[in-house]
Amino acid sequence: MILSMTGFGEAQIEEDGHAYHVELRSVNNRYFKASIRLPDEFAFIESEIEQHLRKRITRGSVTLRLYTRDLSEAAAQEINVAAIRHYLVQLRAVAPGDPAVTIDLATLANLPGVCQPHELSDAQREHAHQLVLRLIDAAIERMLAMRAVEGKALAADLQSHCRIVRENLEAIRVRGGVVVDEYRRRLMQRVQQLVSESNVKLAEEDLVKEVAVYAERSDISEEISRLLSHLDQFAAAIESREPAGRKLDFISQEMLREANTIGSKAGDAAIARHTIEIKGAIDRIKEQVQNVE
Repeated sequence: MILSMTGFGEAQIEEDGHAYHVELRSVNNRYFKASIRLPDEFAFIESEIEQHLRKRITRGSVTLRLYTRDLSEAAAQEINVAAIRHYLVQLRAVAPGDPAVTIDLATLANLPGVCQPHELSDAQREHAHQLVLRLIDAAIERMLAMRAVEGKALAADLQSHCRIVRENLEAIRVRGGVVVDEYRRRLMQRVQQLVSESNVKLAEEDLVKEVAVYAERSDISEEISRLLSHLDQFAAAIESREPAGRKLDFISQEMLREANTIGSKAGDAAIARHTIEIKGAIDRIKEQVQNVE
């Protein structure tokens, strides 16, 4: 069953004094596009995360955000004592021995290089790396579940529009069987009227030839057959387990092409009305398939 391109998933965990939270959102896009926002200490796995997403998501704009918090005592940054001493030496040199000059330690702590975050060990980095990937997998599963629910609604809507196309196409097929006969009768009446007024005789074979030309020019049986075939392909693609968005988009374009040809070839008011209904339904189909992965 098809999936929607719109979805949201998140996962979070607290472990060893650290909290991790992954948010994943996706919206419509003709292609796959990833926007990954990570804390600086996780920038080294950005390309790996993108490849991870590509394996599970084939279409849509995907935004991933990772939030982290250090809940342990180690959250306090290390103070670079040597840097503070160097700053103090320079500041005292500005106004040596002036008792009115005071130095605020809180302000001093905000100077570059004074407070520094703890560096993660290689083991800590690898552990956090694997933990984040597991969280991303969990967020992806939840997002795909949401996409599946919306996909069912999309499929139902697309199938309802396809039924409209089929119903009107069947009405066109039935109507097409009598259009030529009606044209022949109208032509006969007109010819008889003209002949009676001008006393001119018209050969029967000329009338038959004219009707045959009209029948060939207005024959839409091939277009009806192709459009029915496109509808069958469309239905199969909806039920497929493979991503079907691009395929559905292409099929809907071919459906519209056949509908346009039917409308241009069939010079009948009733068929024209049914063709308008078909084209309206196909336009709605084309809009909706833009939401399908």
